[in-house]
Amino acid sequence: MIKSELITTMAHRRPHLPRHLVEACVNRIIDEIIGGLAQGNSIEVRGFGTFSLRFRQAQMGRNPKTGNCVHIASRHVVHFKTAKDLKKRVNELANQYPIQT
Repeated sequence: MIKSELITTMAHRRPHLPRHLVEACVNRIIDEIIGGLAQGNSIEVRGFGTFSLRFRQAQMGRNPKTGNCVHIASRHVVHFKTAKDLKKRVNELANQYPIQT
């Protein structure tokens, strides 16, 4: 599911809310998560999971197409840890809706 599909689904489930308001809410939540991570905070959504930053050291990589060595700069990467409740609900629903590969 992509963001536009999420907004459409949420708007259909709440017909009393205009679509532009649902879209503004989704965008605001995403912006707050991004802003919190940019400040170095960890973002916890109970029952869903935790977003945090992890630091990756600089390293040497390899271009798979050419085989040349490439320097990869140090950076922060976003890490998401799934909540136990979300894992449990997904596994229960997976039995009802087979996942297509």
